[in-house]
Formats: sequence, C-alpha cells, structure tokens
Amino acid sequence: MGLGCEAGVGLEEKKIIRKGRFLVKQKILIIDDSIDSWHLLRTILQTHNFYPVWATDGMQAMAAARFHHPQAILLDLGLPGGDGFVVLERLKSNLLLSDIPVIVVTVRDRQEAEEKARRLGAAAYVSKPVQLDALMASLQSVLATQDGAPAGVTASMD
Repeated sequence: MGLGCEAGVGLEEKKIIRKGRFLVKQKILIIDDSIDSWHLLRTILQTHNFYPVWATDGMQAMAAARFHHPQAILLDLGLPGGDGFVVLERLKSNLLLSDIPVIVVTVRDRQEAEEKARRLGAAAYVSKPVQLDALMASLQSVLATQDGAPAGVTASMD
C-alpha cells in the first residue's frame, strides 16, 4: 500500500525517507573524537528527526560509512591517529562512498581549512562552536542537493 498525497507531504521536512514499504530517519554519520561534540551534535540531530551514528577516528569512520551509507557526514578535522583531511580524501576517492556529502565541522582557522576542505570535496563547512541555524542550513542544503531537488522543495510520495 503506497502513501497517499496527504500522508507523503512534508516527509523531507521531517527528515524521514521511504525505503521500500518503510519510513526511516535519515542517517547522519558524525566523525568526531570529542564525547562533548558527539552529545551536542547527536542531540541536535535527534531533535530534528535524524538518526545519528558516531565514529571517533579515521578507521571507524571508513567502516561506519561503508556499513551505514549515511545520507550525510559531519566531519571534524582534528582526529586522533590522522587528520580529518585524510578521512575526507579517502571518502571522496572511494567509489561506494564518494556520493555522500561531507560537512566539515571544526574549530580550525576557517579561511585556510575551508579552502582545503572544499578542494578535497567537502560540500559545506561549519565552524565550532556549532551554531544550530548554520548547521541545519548546511545539512538541509546538502540533503536537498543530494536528492536532486532544490532546497525547500517538497515532493509528494504516491
């Protein structure tokens, strides 16, 4: 049984997607070694009806990205055992993962880090401390672009 127009209206705004006969929350992979950042970002994402998944280093990040294939990734650049830029490079060079939009979320100097992140394939850049509006605007923008629809456009699901 399909969704009627009324039931399907606004699903993108609620961050719920249709997988076959099921409605599921969009997964967002958070790659950050700070437990405080994880708690903050997890709370923000859950409040906005996303399903957050966590990785604390480059090895976990690649494994989690392959296993979960999230709709987007929030990547801190200061990771143990390797730089976040290396993780970004690996994500974008992997044919199975390169389509996942990556939003860099970091305390690093914005001018230098943002330029390099975008050159390596980051879809957006958000400075820490995280501002809710900036994070959600970036996330909505990359998810709308990923779906092939301009931001703010809602498609009906029949």
